[in-house]
Amino acid sequence: MYQLIKKLLFRVQPEKIHHTVMRGMKTIYALPFGKNILRAFCDVKTKGLERELFGLRFSNPVGLAAGFDKDAKYIDELACLGFGFVEIGTVTPLAQPGNDQPRLFRLPADQALINRMGFNNEGAAAAAKRLRRRKSGIIVGGNIGKNKNTPNEEAVSDYEKCFHALYDVADYFVVNVSSPNTPNLRALQEKEPLKQLLHHLQLLNAQKLKQKPILLKIAPDLTNEQLDDIIEIVQETKLAGIVATNTTISREGLATPAATIAEIGAGGLSGRPVREKSTAVIKYIHQHSQGSIPIIAAGGIFTAADAQEKLDAGASLVQVYTGFIYEGPTIARKICAGLGR
Repeated sequence: MYQLIKKLLFRVQPEKIHHTVMRGMKTIYALPFGKNILRAFCDVKTKGLERELFGLRFSNPVGLAAGFDKDAKYIDELACLGFGFVEIGTVTPLAQPGNDQPRLFRLPADQALINRMGFNNEGAAAAAKRLRRRKSGIIVGGNIGKNKNTPNEEAVSDYEKCFHALYDVADYFVVNVSSPNTPNLRALQEKEPLKQLLHHLQLLNAQKLKQKPILLKIAPDLTNEQLDDIIEIVQETKLAGIVATNTTISREGLATPAATIAEIGAGGLSGRPVREKSTAVIKYIHQHSQGSIPIIAAGGIFTAADAQEKLDAGASLVQVYTGFIYEGPTIARKICAGLGR
């Protein structure tokens, strides 16, 4: 049914239809028995898929990646779709509009998206306020970043502000230094600035009565030498784990015509074309860390087979985003059913 509906949805500009559909889901949820209707169609029925990772118990290993619910507006509704966890953000200390529209593009021939959203969000305080009101007990991760106008030399302060703002309402944190859509952000993945940032956040974490898991989200475009540095830094700073991977700046091997890609312009590519790259990064980190670093996999996960590939490569959990757009609201249910078999 969703494949028929998708043809209509894909006729509307991506960002516009996203907000329209999510408002519609919120309306359904608010109706008498609306929650039950959503769960009847989408909730995961497969048993025995629970996972325990960095002190948290996940009902199943399939989560929703950051970027879909940037401002924590739909946590309760998304919990009805069977996800084992939801990651909000990327959240910045101050609200910001992000890059100019249009900034989200579909590549149906490749089952992919290109986005250059630019961390558009309403700010950390607004997200925290919504999370305090949520009714669902689903695990929520807080993906945090810096504001566009904050120079890299002052980036640590932005991540600190987000950490404090979300600390009481997020179950884990993800440090995003790998988005290609904020100028110079990826420079923070270099060894020394990254080490400084993560050491600082872990110092703040140690001062809390209860420490929260902090993970690092990395790009799929890193060299093996850079991945070696990442492994060393994560182990040295005693980070809880890695999210692998973010979107890619590569445009290799696409079925979409080159002229269309050139017209779209800059942005991060996600979906099917990232699957192999993401899996290779996961496998490298898992092998070269001797399996000591927990990994949440993201990148090109559409089916149970895709998820299993990531788990076999060394991941403990998986996240979907582009797959959710192309496969529809029952994706978590379908992946979990496949994993159960």
